[in-house]
Amino acid sequence: MKEFWNEKLETASADELAHLQFERLKAILKYVYQENEVYRRKFDENSVHPGDIKGLHDLKYLPFTTKDDLRTHYPLGMSCVPKERIREIHISSGFTGSPVVMPYTEEDLDQWSECVARCYRMAGLREGEVIQITPSFGLFNGGFGFYHGARKAGLFIVPTGAGNTPRQIKLMNDFKASAVTGVVSYGIRIMEVLEELKEDLPYLRVGIFGAETFSEPMKEKIQNGLGIEVFDVYGMTETGGVGTTGMDCEVHNGIHVWEDQYIIEVIDPETGKPLDDDEEGELVFTALNRTALPVIRFRSGDVSRILSRGKCECGRTHLRIAGIKGRTDDMLIVKGVSFYPRQVEEALMSIPGVRSHYQIIIEDMDGVKDIRINVEAEEGVTGYTVEKRLKETLGFSPKGDVFRPGELPRQEGKAVRVVHEKNEFS
Repeated sequence: MKEFWNEKLETASADELAHLQFERLKAILKYVYQENEVYRRKFDENSVHPGDIKGLHDLKYLPFTTKDDLRTHYPLGMSCVPKERIREIHISSGFTGSPVVMPYTEEDLDQWSECVARCYRMAGLREGEVIQITPSFGLFNGGFGFYHGARKAGLFIVPTGAGNTPRQIKLMNDFKASAVTGVVSYGIRIMEVLEELKEDLPYLRVGIFGAETFSEPMKEKIQNGLGIEVFDVYGMTETGGVGTTGMDCEVHNGIHVWEDQYIIEVIDPETGKPLDDDEEGELVFTALNRTALPVIRFRSGDVSRILSRGKCECGRTHLRIAGIKGRTDDMLIVKGVSFYPRQVEEALMSIPGVRSHYQIIIEDMDGVKDIRINVEAEEGVTGYTVEKRLKETLGFSPKGDVFRPGELPRQEGKAVRVVHEKNEFS
């Protein structure tokens, strides 16, 4: 039986979605132009007015919004509402200098909750089921996003936050949790601690993970290791938080993007020109139904492509994109070869006996880059095996070592996969 949170919108026809998108686009452009001087100035400088947009095909004439715009106008310079209407803020992780701030009105919190509730129902979770939320409850949006959506969906919430994995496991079993949410690497950590404790999670059936690139082999490892169905949830601070832009469904063939809430484009990251479906490029989002800070043509930096605009086997009609390959600024160039960390992960996870913890160490010797890839593996996996598979994938042989399980460093929260080391010749 197919499950929907908002069946009418989730199964709307392509024509219905296009009509709704255009009506909301006209309204949101008029709104930001009237209510925010930064947007008004950007539009004027690019000689475009909201009234010039006569169809969705005209979106390409609007200026982009970038992280630099949001940082330059920190803290609330791009907000479209007075401070008195703001009920919550979240801030992007991993920033230097001024951070990216996303403010929320009551309407925005409801929009966020709606998007995440759709994700929960898409994962097969019903009212009253127990969900354990492991991301931190703080400025990072993960914990609160999962929480707001779970409240909306009527779930029984165990809001553990981050860390103390043995306690997390105890609570999952004590309260018979059906679902767990977290960053991708925390799913791996749960598997490790279960192995150490010689325990299992008999009641758990769903894992919803995000915040990091998520290769299919890594997804399979978590799915097989925990014995659950695993979903890839998508969303970023600038679009309003986790789940706002969508998740994969039970078919697990791409991430559904909520088209009634966002218009998505794929552009060439170098030229900014729109690309055709199935061409890989940078994802750009326009928020159609947010109040405090609706981003217009926001350059996400995430790399993907549109897989399909057709109706999915799950019954949903919203387009699907491929899992995020990486970020435009994550691309590594070593020995003349360009690649993303996700490609390294896919290669490593395809080797039997290789564990899920690895490090990509970029060595910079006076501007000359080299790479070392360290990985944990079970007894019998040799450095030659790892090097051979990486060469097949990357086109060159990186240096590196094979470590026993548990020997590479761990972090709470997002895993640090790429480490930069700068050395100078003496």
